[in-house]
Amino acid sequence: MKNLSLLVSFAFISFSIQAQIENVDEKFTLPETVAESSGAIFFNGKLITHNDSGNENRLYEVDTISGAITRTVTITNAENKDWEDIAQDEEYIYIGDFGNNNGNRTDLKIYKIIKSDYLNDTNVTAEVISFSYKDQTDFTSNTNNTPWDAEALISFNENNLVLFSKNWVDNITLAYSIPKAVGDYQITALPNSLNSNGLITGATYNTYTNKLYLVGYSSNLQPFVWVVEGFTDSGFSNLNTQTQLTSLALEQVEGITFVNENRFFITSESFNVSVGGFTLSDTAKLISFSTNDTSLNNNDETLQNKYNVTVYPNPVKHSLNIDTVGFDYIELFGMHSKRLLISQDKQLDMQKYHQGVYLLKIHLDQGQTVFKRLVKI
Repeated sequence: MKNLSLLVSFAFISFSIQAQIENVDEKFTLPETVAESSGAIFFNGKLITHNDSGNENRLYEVDTISGAITRTVTITNAENKDWEDIAQDEEYIYIGDFGNNNGNRTDLKIYKIIKSDYLNDTNVTAEVISFSYKDQTDFTSNTNNTPWDAEALISFNENNLVLFSKNWVDNITLAYSIPKAVGDYQITALPNSLNSNGLITGATYNTYTNKLYLVGYSSNLQPFVWVVEGFTDSGFSNLNTQTQLTSLALEQVEGITFVNENRFFITSESFNVSVGGFTLSDTAKLISFSTNDTSLNNNDETLQNKYNVTVYPNPVKHSLNIDTVGFDYIELFGMHSKRLLISQDKQLDMQKYHQGVYLLKIHLDQGQTVFKRLVKI
């Protein structure tokens, strides 16, 4: 987001910190090249981010240990009108060019990039998903006072993305489902909304736990995280928890991504605002936090020991072996619970699958099942 115009105060509202969010840590200042970082995913062992409006049409890989940019990929047929978030599934990366601070854009789109292209070249061509809001009839420019802005995107299931509104008017966040197939769509909000008490600027859907995480900030730049359980194609549930990241004080947080069931990264954007004769500013940062969640593929150790379940090698590059007694069959699932394979073989050829995280469901006799997380390299 550019041209930030917020009333910043020093009287922060006090909220109790939920146990869900722990160990909030400012890891390092982001390189100047990504000072306007606006979205993030974790893929292939790297943080991938991009800048927002008016910047280059590029994705940047950032080493999460050193902070160095290790690789840059250009989307050759794309313009960075206002890139605001990035999402991924097993096969694609999605870049949301839908920032709309003035509420007057008629060219909203999502760029869709094949992961294999991204991995193999530094210049890639994207497919385009175009959309408009079916209920929007007034396109008069109204800077930072519009309900038609959006900065958050997730891959929700096999067929659909979901974007979340950045509602400058009343902070009621709406969710919109958009097909992943290339096309031009008119979208309408899902039935259930969220009173976000601030501006939503980034999202990630943790496939290890099936929880939605939304990041944003209040009118005084106090960052927060919403944890949403039970998000469905009807929108938000009632199981929503907001945690104020009070240890960060002023921070223009913009992107969030999960690494595993208990580790997350947030990116913030540099800012510079004047209030009452004072200038407030800060650099862009990479921030981490942890949770105390349990992965969906957590198993009973007694059951694993009883059947002597072993899966190797893991990480796997070529061939995967399953060694267990009482074996029946296996199912292989991708990142978003898409079943990719069902087989009675104890050896799987993994070469045809993209790099990433997979879930193996091992069916045993007497109806028992054991889950194993796989990393394909």
